[in-house]
Amino acid sequence: MSRSSPDAFSDLRFNQRFECFTCCYADGCSIYDVEPLAEKAFLRQEAIGSVAVAEMLHRTNLVAIVAGGRYPKFSDNTVLVWDDKVKEFVLEFTFPSRVLNVRLRRDKLVAILLNSIHIFSFPNDAKKLLDFDTRANPRGLCQLSASSDRQLLCFPGSKTGSVQLIDISNEGQRRSSAPGTVQAHQHELACMALNHDGSLLATASVQGTLIRVFDVASRRQLLELRRGSDSALVYCMNFSADSEYLCASSDKGTVHVFAIKAPQHNRRLAIPTGGLLGPYADSQWGLASFTVPVECPCICAFGKERTISAICVDGTFHKYSFTTEGSCTREGFQYFLELHQQLLL
Repeated sequence: MSRSSPDAFSDLRFNQRFECFTCCYADGCSIYDVEPLAEKAFLRQEAIGSVAVAEMLHRTNLVAIVAGGRYPKFSDNTVLVWDDKVKEFVLEFTFPSRVLNVRLRRDKLVAILLNSIHIFSFPNDAKKLLDFDTRANPRGLCQLSASSDRQLLCFPGSKTGSVQLIDISNEGQRRSSAPGTVQAHQHELACMALNHDGSLLATASVQGTLIRVFDVASRRQLLELRRGSDSALVYCMNFSADSEYLCASSDKGTVHVFAIKAPQHNRRLAIPTGGLLGPYADSQWGLASFTVPVECPCICAFGKERTISAICVDGTFHKYSFTTEGSCTREGFQYFLELHQQLLL
């Protein structure tokens, strides 16, 4: 999650398996373990400057960064890869304009610019493999499957509200094959998520009322999930490791949990409508939900045994468990910034 954070943070995001998260400050970048919550590393401003984007590669020592914020040491049109084992930058990729986002998988690095996406082999024998021109993408929206079995890349398509699905496994071709396009919404996209193996895609538009889930292979809509009745900015969405659930956070201060494989567990309107409400009456609402600070951007992801962690830009860490009956129980609350301050002492 970036582009929407207040001055204290420029970027806050999980790694590919949601075991860690990165937090970019004006004075550097911290890496935290989620369970148990602990700061495992701090990349200091003296070494890397202030950072706009930081993407970990699983639990390895490699972190891709884009400079930004108050005290940058490098240009914002460059992606640098930091190796925390040797405490230095080991790779550099430069582009003609500002880099808005970076995505990593074990064999590829993807850089997202306003009107283009660039794909490189990574980290060994780093070289450009593919590039794509795109519609204006100011949010830097892009998802990359983490599975070794499927190499799927998703980004906003040429039409408003559409998603382009690209198979990037064929490295021998200058232009990779495209499984197709999903027309997900009538309005511009605000957020996307892929499950681990790249078989399911979730999307939300700038309206933020509906979340749609698609089967990637057939491009068929599987579910339409209602976040709420009022417009909202959806900050983050993630599938659980087994793809049974999807979580979503928004500026309404609520994290929602939806059942994907057993959608009968999702709530529906319990009052008779006589058809007056149309599709609204048939909407599937969240299985469960819990609150975080209102209008405070946060990221959310599933942990072990039906737990969810939400990390907010006010420095708070929330952990909840949920049941298939829809109840949520707080399991933990902490100010993760205090851990960072302790590390500096």
